[in-house]
Amino acid sequence: MSSRGPVRLSVVASRVTIMATLPNPLPKLAADPSGSALGLRLPAGALVDTTDEGPWREPLLWYADERALPGGWTALEPARRTGLLPVVLDVGDGHGGPDRWELTPGEVSYPGDHDAEEVLAEYWEEYVAEGDAWPGPAGPLPHAQDPDTVAAGTADALLGGGPLNDPRLTLVPARRSADIPTAIGWTGPANHEGDTARLSAVLRSWEERFGIRVVALGFDHLLVSVAAPPVTTADAEAVAAEHFAFCPDNILQSADPTLRGYAEHQVLDQQVWHFWWD
Repeated sequence: MSSRGPVRLSVVASRVTIMATLPNPLPKLAADPSGSALGLRLPAGALVDTTDEGPWREPLLWYADERALPGGWTALEPARRTGLLPVVLDVGDGHGGPDRWELTPGEVSYPGDHDAEEVLAEYWEEYVAEGDAWPGPAGPLPHAQDPDTVAAGTADALLGGGPLNDPRLTLVPARRSADIPTAIGWTGPANHEGDTARLSAVLRSWEERFGIRVVALGFDHLLVSVAAPPVTTADAEAVAAEHFAFCPDNILQSADPTLRGYAEHQVLDQQVWHFWWD
């Protein structure tokens, strides 16, 4: 855990109060696995309430038993009206399923209590070479496409043969896509940040500026779709600076560990952003 722990602890109580008012539809699936009571037609799956400290007070997520196929994401879209959002979990990277991921929902704060620019600036100062000032956030880009439509298309492409080893369709109780990692207490970036809500705050900002959606999570990696990717080198480099602050390993452990090289190959006109933490 980072030195910010005491600050986060003061926020955790407020998050519990806020989140407690949000109904979680997942318990209904315990007695009705098909989801018919929620107006859904779900494949066989399981509810997960396993955390690093034992069972959570209610299910954190539902995920399917079998490997996901193209079209599966779209089939889960009706779940949105019940308060459940789709995401794909990669359970085939040697770490097993989410019941083995050491989820910590009780140790995260609330994304809305953090300012995305302040979070990114703090990360930048911690990881960048001395003397390079934080350049500030990239400007918003116009959304030429609907973010949810782009997310569905991205999911189909991934499920048709992408970088995921064993993708499973998953439903998470969350108000917005950016909050999915926090809602389940995901600990993938633990070596970079112990409070996933701070990363969700950045993802919220990217939702608003670039139309991103969280499409896939693995044990230590995150993949988002992008409805409004940068189409100029200048914009791509501005976004690359944010990516470096958000996930330094993306750049530092790449074949070309420079912001310009990363911007040109991984950001410019790319509708998928993939992050992983060592």
